[in-house]
Amino acid sequence: MAFDRKKIIRFFTWKRLLVPIFIGLGVAVWLIIDDFDVDVFKSGHWGYQTLVCVTIAALLQVARDFFYMLRLRIMTERQLSWRQSFEVIMLWEFATAITPSMVGGAAVAFFIIEREGIPLGRSSAIVLITAFLDELFYLLMVPIVIAIVGFNGLFDLEKSATLFGAEMGLKSLFYAGYGFIFVLNSFIAYGIFVKPKGLKKLLVALFKWRLLKRWREQAGRVGDDIVTTSVEMRHKPFSFWLKAFSATALSWTARFFVVNLLIVGAWYLKGSDSLESIPVIGKQWLIYAKQLIMWIVLMISPTPGGSGMAEYCFSDFLASFIPSGLASSLAVLWRLLSYYSYLIIGFIIFPLWLKRVFSRKHLKKIQGLK
Repeated sequence: MAFDRKKIIRFFTWKRLLVPIFIGLGVAVWLIIDDFDVDVFKSGHWGYQTLVCVTIAALLQVARDFFYMLRLRIMTERQLSWRQSFEVIMLWEFATAITPSMVGGAAVAFFIIEREGIPLGRSSAIVLITAFLDELFYLLMVPIVIAIVGFNGLFDLEKSATLFGAEMGLKSLFYAGYGFIFVLNSFIAYGIFVKPKGLKKLLVALFKWRLLKRWREQAGRVGDDIVTTSVEMRHKPFSFWLKAFSATALSWTARFFVVNLLIVGAWYLKGSDSLESIPVIGKQWLIYAKQLIMWIVLMISPTPGGSGMAEYCFSDFLASFIPSGLASSLAVLWRLLSYYSYLIIGFIIFPLWLKRVFSRKHLKKIQGLK
């Protein structure tokens, strides 16, 4: 998916920005009307503990972005400055927030990184490896967390969803999603580190089938990206991969623990005066595990950035850990920190970034780099 200046401007339109806002706010209002208990807020203990928990949650969200920036600096071998890394990550998150979860903002991220002076081959390699590391963290973390908390209480919701035309319960959906990620990442790993050209030939051959023929061109491009990524990345030292994966793990861990801190803060608001009096304090890993399952559901959301779906899933998946009357309000606060903030920051940064990367000075600089 190639972008020029006009296409990138058309991509970040008001329509793309307003659609997820209206969907998310609509669901948020509905949830608050359905769940909000004004007495909880009137009688709430608005002490420093709640403020501290919300502040730490916000700092964890900042930490998430910092480690993403650090990973980008590692993968570009510090070719990008901290400012450039910040703008790339914010615009990447902005693009992800205004596209359906199943699509993501990878194509736009490729363009953004390339405009910063990173050659085409390395840009595609960085985007692909970033996705690979994210999925690898998920694949490794799921069995670790389940080993800690067990299966009890993980699939206690009577929910179902449609995946590839089949109606699935929550457990089946989770297994299917996890299996799909495992197979996909295995193919990518095989292509990058073992036989990139062999995997490309296999993809092209598979997509010659009549049922898959319509996606043959896209499969060929994926194969090209894998070959390019292999050339760029397969000979990197172990220290490179350790640093990149560590930054990935820290970023995702910070992201998930935002929710844990918000829930603890909600119990302080309810009236708990110490950690010992909070009934869910010993269930932090179970809350974490629930988020891992929720993430699979949000992956198949057709709305931009999972807007609406995320708020609903939060209230549904985590309601049993949250004081009565606060689930919907906490869902809105969580989305303000983890989603709407990127819409706001991205909207502010985008015109400034666009002006900078298409300036004569920058164009001359990247021509020199290439």
